[in-house]
Amino acid sequence: MFLNTFLVLMTDLVAWLLGTALFRRHFHLLLSAMVLFGPLLNFGVSQYSVFARRSHFLYRVFLRSGWGWTCVFVGSFVFLLSYSVRRSLPLTARHLSRLAVAGALWLGFRQGLSLLENATGSCYETLSVSADLAAASSPAAQPLLVLREGETKAVCVGSGMLWRGYEVSEDTFLLCLCCLLLAEEMAVFGPYLTLGGAAGAPLRILFLFCVLLLSLWLFLLFCLLAYFPQFPTQLLGGALGCLSWRATYHGWYHFGPSWYCPGRPGVGLLTT
Repeated sequence: MFLNTFLVLMTDLVAWLLGTALFRRHFHLLLSAMVLFGPLLNFGVSQYSVFARRSHFLYRVFLRSGWGWTCVFVGSFVFLLSYSVRRSLPLTARHLSRLAVAGALWLGFRQGLSLLENATGSCYETLSVSADLAAASSPAAQPLLVLREGETKAVCVGSGMLWRGYEVSEDTFLLCLCCLLLAEEMAVFGPYLTLGGAAGAPLRILFLFCVLLLSLWLFLLFCLLAYFPQFPTQLLGGALGCLSWRATYHGWYHFGPSWYCPGRPGVGLLTT
């Protein structure tokens, strides 16, 4: 009884916060400020922290499969909410199609960014120098590089060589897109509860899992910006993520539900 009461109070409070106009209108500004000024935190963080290593558990388990985790939790929440309200598979599939659109954007941008890096970059091999030449050169001198023609980035990096080209941070793009998607999909839960919608324990638990996932993505984004600053590649990645969200949730989806548009979250659920 106590656990159920705590679950209801917790979900009601968090759902109300995520459903407020202040959060929905300004969350993307908070995310943009993180991406813009986050790399400055590198001057104040310790490089001996466990989060300063790319082999950390959170990076290996969650960041590399970020889109999969987002699909599992958000998809489960959207499916359970949509189907429990209207008991309509077509309506549920329409709301789930927003995840398919975001997944297509993610895959498309990955392929496009890979083509851009291969088209604009070059592969360099570090040239080994003799001990006499190394002693005569300045200690601050850069290592000598030899250009290797016809190599792709995957082959170049896999061979232990150096790739230089125009890059856009895929991790920053993915995290920004997932954070904005989570915020949009979860924001309807507050108005739904306010209108007296039924919400059992499974739906409330899924909602809290989505909130935890959003918190995790924000934390990982903070760690990437603070411990692995890459300006302007991270800025470009964050900009692409925000533009993708703006073009879909605040552009295309405003046309309303139709054969070519899935509509915004909550359409068909909060009203008859």
